[in-house]
Amino acid sequence: MKVGELEYKISDLRDVAKSQLANLQIPDQEISSLNQQLAIARTARNAYASALANALPNQESKTKGVQ
Repeated sequence: MKVGELEYKISDLRDVAKSQLANLQIPDQEISSLNQQLAIARTARNAYASALANALPNQESKTKGVQ
């Protein structure tokens, strides 16, 4: 395990350090899950934005209608 610039063998850690390491893994897993959800939401948003852009009249059709 690496903390900053130092590396440690997990087997050499005291029980309190092992416990804190286990505690650290829980928020790391939550952050990973939230990043995946954010990627899904961003993908959906991009798809909706693209669909909106396709549903709007473009500038050429507006210009042609005015003439």
